[in-house]
Amino acid sequence: MTTRRTPRRPDVTSLELVGGPQPLHVGLEPHDPRWADVYAVHRERIALALAGLDVEIEHIGSTSVAGLAAKPIIDLVVAVPDITAEEDYLDALIVAGYELRVREPEHRLVRTPSRDVHVHVYERGHRAIADYLLLRDHLRADAADRALYQGVKEALMQRSWTDSNAYSDAKDDVVAEITERARSRSAGPRPAP
Repeated sequence: MTTRRTPRRPDVTSLELVGGPQPLHVGLEPHDPRWADVYAVHRERIALALAGLDVEIEHIGSTSVAGLAAKPIIDLVVAVPDITAEEDYLDALIVAGYELRVREPEHRLVRTPSRDVHVHVYERGHRAIADYLLLRDHLRADAADRALYQGVKEALMQRSWTDSNAYSDAKDDVVAEITERARSRSAGPRPAP
């Protein structure tokens, strides 16, 4: 894992949710192979907007897992050198057509005006990035956990959500369970003492 650098300045200390809580208006859809194409378009848009800045861009979330039903919202994660140096990335992403939705400690989120693409920005080496990728790769490979996760999402979608963040929070336990299982499996068997 990359060592984290000293930030240019202190990070924000509270959550700023631009536009306040918003209801969840989309449901689950069967996996659509075109989601990978949408990711590729936005990956290129972000790479061009942040040209000259050393970033990593990955497709994350349920739309990145073939065979998994998902809300038709493409999630990307972008690793930047310094999350506190917003002048290096945030203005460029806004000029590229994204809108600021979340500013919170160690994380920024921009999205398209149509809310169908969410771009999570973290500092390189942040554990959230590794966890997103671990979960994605595990769900791609493990049919049982993919079915478990989809079942939880389907059950949650039976409710009405006046705050889309509450829907995401309601999945935290199953995501933590699956991520921990994936972490244990990726560590492999331990040698005998």
